[in-house]
Amino acid sequence: MFMSMRRMAVLAVLAAGLTLGVRAAGVDTYQVTGPIIEVTDAKIVIQKDDGKWEISRTADTKVTGDLKVGAKVTIKYAMVAASVTVKDK
Repeated sequence: MFMSMRRMAVLAVLAAGLTLGVRAAGVDTYQVTGPIIEVTDAKIVIQKDDGKWEISRTADTKVTGDLKVGAKVTIKYAMVAASVTVKDK
C-alpha cells in the first residue's frame, strides 16, 4: 500500500504540471533512479528495489538521451497537491 500511495502522489505531482513555475515557486524536488520497464508519451515506469514507480510526463518534460525500456534513468520530480479535503475531527 505504501508504494501505491507514493506512486499516486508522484502521478498527481506530474499530472499537475512539473514545470519551471513549480521549481521557481521554491517547491522541493526529489529524484529516483532505476531502469525503465515501460515508457509512453504519458508516463515512465521504472523499477526501484521491489517496487515500480509510475511517473507521469508531459510535453514539457525535459528528456536528455534515448528514453527506452532498459535504459537506467534518474527522474527529478516535485510533489504538488492535486486536491485537498479537510476532514472534521
